[in-house]
Amino acid sequence: MRPLTDTQIRASFVNASRSERKALTLPTDLDAPDWEALDYLGIRDPKLPKLASVVIDLDDEPVGILLRQTDARPLSRPQCSWCNDIQLPNDVVMFAAKRAGDAGRRGDTVGILVCENFECSANVRKLPPSAYLGFDREAARDRRIEALRTNVTEFARSVRDGV
Repeated sequence: MRPLTDTQIRASFVNASRSERKALTLPTDLDAPDWEALDYLGIRDPKLPKLASVVIDLDDEPVGILLRQTDARPLSRPQCSWCNDIQLPNDVVMFAAKRAGDAGRRGDTVGILVCENFECSANVRKLPPSAYLGFDREAARDRRIEALRTNVTEFARSVRDGV
């Protein structure tokens, strides 16, 4: 992912009003993330614990999505819909995102189960255990990284395009 500024992040949101964009608490040090190792930027708002956002590169443009954590908790340990990590070192929660445009104004939302603190990029970069003799662990890791990018891109498109 390419480095982004505060202004670029705020302008990228497709499902947030101007006042919601302005009220977001973004990280103060945007030089700190290892942008090369991120497939998307996930942000939890420290002032509003149920509010989060993700920004991804979609069609060579940053696309930001405002998320709200739902109160519903799954009865069993769910799997993250983005990284599909089965050895999760963290919790997975349900987020809802208002769709962009007319659909969002009508109240249409989409839900997704995602790592609570957006650790997906780190999860997919861990070398998986060897499944059998001759198993290509590097290729498996590359496939997981590509699958994460595909999953996040599909979600962002569904929010942005309202379908």
